[in-house]
Amino acid sequence: MTGHRLAWVVVAAALVAGCGDKPQQNGDKQTVLIGQASPLTGPQAHLGKDNENGARLALDEINAAGLTLGGKKVVLELKSEDDAADPKTATTVAQKLVDEGVAGVIGHLNSGATIPASKIYSDNGIPQISPSATAVAYTAAGYKTAFRVMTNDAQQGSVLGNYAVTRLGAKKIAIIDDRTAYGQGLADEVEKAVKAAGGDVVAREYTSDRSTDFMAILTSIKGKAPDLVFFGGMDPQAAPMIKQMKQLGIHAKFLGGDGVQTPTFIELAGADAEGALASNPGLPLDAMPGGAAFKAKFEAKYGQIQNYSPYAYDAMHVLIDAMKRADSSDPARYLAELPKTDYQGVTGRIRFDAKGDLAGGAVTLYQVKDGKWQTLETVQSGK
Repeated sequence: MTGHRLAWVVVAAALVAGCGDKPQQNGDKQTVLIGQASPLTGPQAHLGKDNENGARLALDEINAAGLTLGGKKVVLELKSEDDAADPKTATTVAQKLVDEGVAGVIGHLNSGATIPASKIYSDNGIPQISPSATAVAYTAAGYKTAFRVMTNDAQQGSVLGNYAVTRLGAKKIAIIDDRTAYGQGLADEVEKAVKAAGGDVVAREYTSDRSTDFMAILTSIKGKAPDLVFFGGMDPQAAPMIKQMKQLGIHAKFLGGDGVQTPTFIELAGADAEGALASNPGLPLDAMPGGAAFKAKFEAKYGQIQNYSPYAYDAMHVLIDAMKRADSSDPARYLAELPKTDYQGVTGRIRFDAKGDLAGGAVTLYQVKDGKWQTLETVQSGK
């Protein structure tokens, strides 16, 4: 075989392989690819898999019920990618999903991954619904393709900071964040709300989302004698942090956001988790309109719910509901339907404001009692 002929064969083979990754139409049947991106390896893999399973459960149900768009039977296929909760990896994953021809994306999980990825989706006109990215910066960029089905950090941080001062009676508050878009963004909002409520921020420290040794930071904080320590970050850091607080004899209350309010936090922290407080956007699972039914079918198939799977489930249904209303899976056609969304999901009523944020929304406070997260109260954001 000549060199020229070999080159043409390689090119032809590559073209055929590439076409195989795109949505296929066979007669009256069409395969539509939906992307999902979250950390599927590393310390946050339990959360990423939870998101993936929530999205997959919804997709499987939609396929089982049957979906027809533009007169053709549609089969949905999930393309799930691991972004490792890393901003750089997230952009690579986003471009891969675009190149594979996805019609929409559920994700990413972390704000730090979602924000850089959102530009790639926007540049390519691909609708994106995050089930769990709460940083204000995500929708503040103004991309018409960006939506979320969870309360943002301005709403959550306001509730947390106010709650710390007015309900928990904390006057001296230390704040630590993991310097991710999520952790720092939430901590910034908490600091604003603490000061607005008359509290004193006696320390503002930071770490990383890979650290597990916080002794130096905590020793410095101990000297400030805070009533409460707030941590903006995720459970793999929160658990060793609270254990080290106990080791150092710091008796301050421990408060976190949704990244802390997981079963894994309790598993990792053990007895030291007792008394910890955290918030989560939305209603408690048992108070969600479809919470009990979702819990039963999800856990029968995938085991314990970690945190965001109900939101990933709703995000998938919202995405496909927009396709139904447009009678098309073409992003250029159904994107216009997403801002008009008014969907009753498992987590509650889902509508979007002009930025793509969840309109309204609640924040619920929890505390670890007897080794389990117990609901304290639900506060409507903005109140």
